[in-house]
Amino acid sequence: MEIIVDLAKGFVGLFQQGGTTFVGWMTGIVPVVLMLLVFMNALIALIGQNRIEGIARHAGSNPFSRYLILPFISAFMLGNPASFTMGKFLPEYYKPGYYAALAQYCHTSNGVFPHINPGELFVWLGIAQGIQKLGLNQMDLAIRYLLVGLVMNFIGGWVTEFIVGYVQKQQHITLSKEVKAS
Repeated sequence: MEIIVDLAKGFVGLFQQGGTTFVGWMTGIVPVVLMLLVFMNALIALIGQNRIEGIARHAGSNPFSRYLILPFISAFMLGNPASFTMGKFLPEYYKPGYYAALAQYCHTSNGVFPHINPGELFVWLGIAQGIQKLGLNQMDLAIRYLLVGLVMNFIGGWVTEFIVGYVQKQQHITLSKEVKAS
């Protein structure tokens, strides 16, 4: 009988711990994420939707802007998943590489910019909690994660572009590399 009681206590305790964590988020990270989202929407409104879209169109001109600058700006300004919509302004040939770079960037930036991917914030918070228990600085890790992520995501986007070229030749298809003005 004691085993059943212990299991029931453990089961309820799991939900109690979840509630404690949730309340901690409501007084800690949720207001920060909310304020960052408000700030980003205000900034987009100030800059103008057309200018933001123009940045995306011009990013198709070289790999550096396609796989480093545009994913960074898109993720920072729009968050996940809205940041993927900026890829619509790129030529078809570059869209898979943009997606690869951006999808990874939405993960590697959570420590510094939690508004980018709030759906997966729990992963970063778990890592950060372990870092904090070790007495280390969470922001140091977050910055390193972001910088390594930028480099690796750029490489991932560019490698994906080469793979697209290979598959295009193999399948005897031609995807446009021309930037279309809207």
